Amino acid sequence: MVAARLAEGIADWPYSWFWKLRGLLGDEPAESFRSGPGSPVLLLPGVYETWHFLRPAARRLHRLGHPIHVVPGFRRNTGSIPEMAALAERYLEQHDLRDVLLVAHSKGGLIGKHLMVVDDRAGRIRGMITINTPFAGSVYSRYAPSAALRAFIPTAPTLAMLQASVDANARIVSLSAQWDPLIPGGGQLPGATNVRLPMAGHFLPLVDSRVLACIERVAGVDWGSDHRRPQP
Repeated sequence: MVAARLAEGIADWPYSWFWKLRGLLGDEPAESFRSGPGSPVLLLPGVYETWHFLRPAARRLHRLGHPIHVVPGFRRNTGSIPEMAALAERYLEQHDLRDVLLVAHSKGGLIGKHLMVVDDRAGRIRGMITINTPFAGSVYSRYAPSAALRAFIPTAPTLAMLQASVDANARIVSLSAQWDPLIPGGGQLPGATNVRLPMAGHFLPLVDSRVLACIERVAGVDWGSDHRRPQP
């Protein structure tokens, strides 16, 4: 079992470096995904990630007619959770986006929840689906070499505030791998729609067809009109 998990953890990292490289080299510009008659989607990547990590989901949702948005100021997403949430909120205001679905990975889910409970005073966000977000933090963060990674210490003030704010949880779908080498506690969020994925990895679920199909189903739910809980 230990050997199998070690192999899965090692396999997880090539995906991460592949999209880091694609982000540095550049390929399809984010603006090419911004058209479409559907409800808008805002991508929120994880720490040290660009929006390219979520490009598989972006391409799938764009084909269904959803305009896809990214926040240019995120760069590699190393700022604090409140700072990045403020950048995202300014983007929503500048483009007057409404009925927005947040699609997030890891730290992006914490930024998204901060948006929902603190920044979104105009009610622009209808909900969020997120993959492998450390809502309760990660015990490994205590030993991290950078401040950007130590932000996930379970007792960090921002994480404590977000955990205490439960009203938005019903509008969140949290997908988490059965084994995540970076988040041993998983991404369960009380009151949210929690889905445990029968797979391993922190990054690999972003390209898994089952995860992409789940994101597609959640994007098709009109939460604002009938108040249905999204069912992945």
